[in-house]
Amino acid sequence: MTLVTFSSQLHALAIADPARSAVTCGTTTLTRSELVAASERLARDLISKGVGRGDMVTIALPNSVDWFVAQHAAWRIGAVPQPVSARLPGREMESIVELADSRIVIGAAGGTIEGRLSLPVGYQPDHSNDDIELPEIDDLALASPAWKAPTSGGSTGRPKLIVSGDPAVIDNSVNPTLMIRRDGCMVMPGPLYHNGPAVWASNALLAGSHVVLLARFDAAATLAAIEQYRADIVYLVPTMMKRIWRLPEDERLAYDLSSLLTVWHLAEPCPIWLKQVWIDWLGPERIFELYAGTEAQAATVITGTEWLAHVGSVGRPAPGSVSITDDDGNEAATGEMGEVWLRNLTDRPSYRYVGATARQRDGGWESLGDMGRLDTDGYLYLGDRASDMILSGGSNIYPAEVEAAIQEHPLVHSVAVVGLPDEDKGNVVHAIVEADPEQLPEAELRAFLADRLVIYKIPRTFEYTQETLRDEAGKVRRGTLRAARL
Repeated sequence: MTLVTFSSQLHALAIADPARSAVTCGTTTLTRSELVAASERLARDLISKGVGRGDMVTIALPNSVDWFVAQHAAWRIGAVPQPVSARLPGREMESIVELADSRIVIGAAGGTIEGRLSLPVGYQPDHSNDDIELPEIDDLALASPAWKAPTSGGSTGRPKLIVSGDPAVIDNSVNPTLMIRRDGCMVMPGPLYHNGPAVWASNALLAGSHVVLLARFDAAATLAAIEQYRADIVYLVPTMMKRIWRLPEDERLAYDLSSLLTVWHLAEPCPIWLKQVWIDWLGPERIFELYAGTEAQAATVITGTEWLAHVGSVGRPAPGSVSITDDDGNEAATGEMGEVWLRNLTDRPSYRYVGATARQRDGGWESLGDMGRLDTDGYLYLGDRASDMILSGGSNIYPAEVEAAIQEHPLVHSVAVVGLPDEDKGNVVHAIVEADPEQLPEAELRAFLADRLVIYKIPRTFEYTQETLRDEAGKVRRGTLRAARL
């Protein structure tokens, strides 16, 4: 085992090949040496403003090379990067910054957050602080005590921080994780304020891979980037997969994806039909799925080949353990749907909450609120979150199943399904559909679903919208959508 700080690893990569591209976004590319130099210049500037080891640095930048500069600057001085969406409303931004007690906010809209030091988008430090001494780069004790601290709205809608239990330290004597290849190339179309894109992109950079970042997701641009940069790995969510698949076939097939070895998808349920068409298109050996929370107590992984033998599964634990309990808290029988519990098998907590309390039970088990079942081989199959499940006329209806059926229709862009109160049945299924009602009348959609869903699962009511229901990371807040309709 050879432990080094993240900063030391990035410096070593820059020394080994200073002109190699580190990160590209649009027409802007930073080489390894340029990334290190820009990060150290910003790190000195942060020191001059009183930022030190353990301090939270809120990063509110859009996808850009500057995002990585800010993250690496925080690591360089032992601070904790705390990413948030650049489009957060002011009140939500202020509540997160207060919760984090951030020393500084980089990318604050308008350049100001009341009571906090803040730097606007596009900020470039001058050279007046170039003589400030940086912490010893190889001292593990000076590394960031937590390498990230992303946020989550959670089931309550109130923000919380999920502070990593891992310091900004890497064992560079072992192979990179997540199927990342040393000195390879990753295409990242997801927003870096979400945990998955930040984890994949950061690990790729630390492995010496060139990270090709999209300013925002575009189906054709993602395929074009894979072709142009000969990427060997891409990170997607099912919403992205669907939009890529729905490109005109001649356009989708025109791109050369022969360099691509690994397609990761995660962050939201993947409809069976969508997974199957991607496996048919690119081959099962390229398709990988991961299920985990930002909390990282445990994770399950499944290859495309395994999935064909366990259709609908998200895999087996790797690492950690998974358990299913029934409504009474007892271990559920094989195949029985219940609450999913995860357990970290290491001797160090994988995270800590700020602003929330974990749902726990004896034995070190924790729940993220998901429902699921295990088959006889130990493969996990997910339902919905317990809080999203709809109880209608005594039947349990899982929104993700209904959404998957609706999304099969080629004229549907996105959909969210919620339960609304009903005097007779307790709740009824309501679908919010991003589609043009003139092109896709409700009667046609109902007829489409009649071949795919049992009658009690077909939404009682439909609502059309032109607003995108899922964010760039494929996330949908059903609780918020439901509350707005009550």
